[in-house]
Amino acid sequence: MTRLLITLLAGLVMFSQVATAQNGPLRIEITDGVVEPLPFAVPNFVAETGQASQYARDISLLISTDLSGTGLFREIPAKAHISKITNFSSPVQYADWKAINAQALVTGAVSVSGNNLEVKFRVYDVFAGQELGSGLRFKGTTDGWRRMGHKVADEVYSRITGEGGYFDSRVVFVSEMGPKNDRKKRLAIMDYDGADIHYLTDSSSIVLAPRFSPAGDKVLYTSYETGFPQVFVLDVGSVQRRALQNQKGTMSFAPRFSPDGSKVVMSITENGNTDIYSMAVNGGSPQRLTSSPAIETAPSFSPDGSKIVFESDRSGTQQLYVMSVNGGEAKRISFGQGRYGTPVWSPRGDLIAFTKQNKGRFHIGVMRTDGSEERLLTASFLDEGPTWAPNGRVIMFTRETQGASGGASLYSVDVSGRNLKKVANGASDPAWSPLQK
Repeated sequence: MTRLLITLLAGLVMFSQVATAQNGPLRIEITDGVVEPLPFAVPNFVAETGQASQYARDISLLISTDLSGTGLFREIPAKAHISKITNFSSPVQYADWKAINAQALVTGAVSVSGNNLEVKFRVYDVFAGQELGSGLRFKGTTDGWRRMGHKVADEVYSRITGEGGYFDSRVVFVSEMGPKNDRKKRLAIMDYDGADIHYLTDSSSIVLAPRFSPAGDKVLYTSYETGFPQVFVLDVGSVQRRALQNQKGTMSFAPRFSPDGSKVVMSITENGNTDIYSMAVNGGSPQRLTSSPAIETAPSFSPDGSKIVFESDRSGTQQLYVMSVNGGEAKRISFGQGRYGTPVWSPRGDLIAFTKQNKGRFHIGVMRTDGSEERLLTASFLDEGPTWAPNGRVIMFTRETQGASGGASLYSVDVSGRNLKKVANGASDPAWSPLQK
């Protein structure tokens, strides 16, 4: 059997080495495509002030939950710990942690003064007997304790895996309430793990397809408040919004920001024909990028901004195409059985995620940007609308159950097809933010 050090290459069940020494022991084993989670320990962080006890417990738990939730790590429970961390500055008793097979150890301390919160932490490679990187501290307010916990988890994840984290990120989505034949929809935003939900719009109009700006401060979406679909841009902080100007007699939908945030690409329907256009976020005349009697929609930029992938039925069935950011000739990249839609370019630039419908089943899949190495990650009655985590490791999507009582939920899955799990109920159309600043 082949055993590989963790390399975390998106789209492959392989990962890059992250041990402190060239052949160090800190690793995640993969045997014939099966990941052996890395055992780690997060003792309760030390409360250095009287008001910090609950925050110390909550932050420790959140870090453990973030790491365990990836499927790449396995927490060793506190009841198995031999050593107790009572002072952040005390030397680590490596032998005690080796005895319970902890390969990584995270220690920390929390202090509170009024509304101010400080978290400091260290990460250790137990078997190498040394610290991974240097200790760090984060400062903020007590109501931002979850963000600080996610930031610590991101740093731990990065030091062990060698790639960026994704815990300190948010997801904008369509919240759905009510029966299937009279469902109320409004825009909402939450942490990546489904916590801390806030609503951005009311349910007076149908809303669809929210998409974050590269800075995470704005959201594009489609609204039917005028009776026809029209693209709006909303400021997340102020919740102020404005319509992107439509020409009379046209409809706009399926918007997405360019990687630099200066442009929007979307579908516009005029005289019964749907093509892809781009325009400046601040207004101006739309530039037509496709010219075909087919329906062409769901555009998504490559991370370098040079290309756009989109769906079109110009070949007679719904398929995926790639063209220059300035339009022109498009190259078809999907050739498997069934129909393909909602393509989204990975933040790493090496993969495109998509929805596939074939033989009465829906799938979330990924392929190389030239259409090669197609792999299906999920299968159900209705899976659709993938969105990438900021590090390109995880995909979130909508899963809808059938029947009159069926509803939409958000699920996530690792790019290897592992670790499928539900994130939120009564939700659809997710879009992942970049890491928060």
